[in-house]
Amino acid sequence: MLPAPSRPPRLRALAVAAAGLVVLTSLTGCTQIASAFNGLQQNAVSTPAPRPAVTQAVSMPYDSKFTYDGSVSLSTDVADGLEVRLDVWAADPKRTQEWAPDNDKTFGFAVNVVDHRVDEKAVLTQKRRVYMSMISITSQVSQSTIGQQQMMSPFQFSADPRTLVPSDTMRSDRGLLLNTFQGGLLVPTTTIHQLPADTYGITLQFALQVWVEGTANTDTSFQQQTVYQVLPIAIFSPTTPTQ
Repeated sequence: MLPAPSRPPRLRALAVAAAGLVVLTSLTGCTQIASAFNGLQQNAVSTPAPRPAVTQAVSMPYDSKFTYDGSVSLSTDVADGLEVRLDVWAADPKRTQEWAPDNDKTFGFAVNVVDHRVDEKAVLTQKRRVYMSMISITSQVSQSTIGQQQMMSPFQFSADPRTLVPSDTMRSDRGLLLNTFQGGLLVPTTTIHQLPADTYGITLQFALQVWVEGTANTDTSFQQQTVYQVLPIAIFSPTTPTQ
């Protein structure tokens, strides 16, 4: 079994910075954000799709850097030298080889942006701003028994990120500001609940609607685009061999 992964220095710094950026000044604030996120997520309906009654078992590996390291940083270029960064880490259990179909699997994530054309400590007017107006997460399970009913999107969520942070967080009609040291979205914990017993993997599919500033401090230069990221996560049964 892999040892409990330690959070990389960049993630530790990001968590500290993001906590201040979204004005998470108390445990109550974090709890409210997690509750809002999980409450909306739990309202999602999982619809099984009918399959032929065949019970042929297959054994397949599931490649997941998140599972191996316990955390992952996913980056998308939205302009030259401008990237949107999605960081995801295992929260409970922290040992990702304890992520099984029948237990709760809790993770946290943060969304920020980095403008490589300027120093990260530069004032906001020197940076190309990025606002996020919507975040959506869907999911797909991989099951080892062919012909059984497949669970469709067992974890899904969609919300305006401005509803997940305190009202004084920097924002505009374009959405929540993501720029490092000026804004961002931090969701400390959210949970994937019970999955079919034969699940050996789940893939989370993130879609972020963003407005990207073409020239720093120029309101007329914004353009909208959608950022997509895919996160595979391995799921282990009690009989799954561990390393």
